[in-house]
Amino acid sequence: MEVVDRRVGVAVDFSACSKEALRWAVENIVRDGDHLILLTVLPEGHYEEGEMQLWETTGSPLIPLSEFCDPILTKKYGVKPDAETLDIASCVARQKDIVVLMKVYWGDAREKICEAIENVPLSCLVIGNRGLGKIKRAILGSVSNYVVNNGSCPVTVVKHVE
Repeated sequence: MEVVDRRVGVAVDFSACSKEALRWAVENIVRDGDHLILLTVLPEGHYEEGEMQLWETTGSPLIPLSEFCDPILTKKYGVKPDAETLDIASCVARQKDIVVLMKVYWGDAREKICEAIENVPLSCLVIGNRGLGKIKRAILGSVSNYVVNNGSCPVTVVKHVE
């Protein structure tokens, strides 16, 4: 039995490890008919614009690929996607029959990614791992570890190899 309307989430912060996670998801999980949802979480800020205040708790609306490829529109959300991430997303949208969307959250990445799993809702999530050592992970906390233990869908962690 085929699952209809699969929503594959990928947490992106436009770092090397999140690009590896996006590439891995595209090569190994995403298939025709899926929705690829790119999730990004920005630090909490004091936004004066009305839209930002509305979205602060629920996150932005789902943003189509065509909009987050437009630098003027991404500025509205406070996001600066890099060319490589946009290229990966654009290529997979052309090569496979999928819909690519982005959702922006503001706040603690661990909590907001877990909220996105529930609220979007996601069928599965792929997240990168910065490869922190045990001491740094204990001090800084690991977003991927938190999401694996608290997320309500299957989570794949793609280890960053330098």
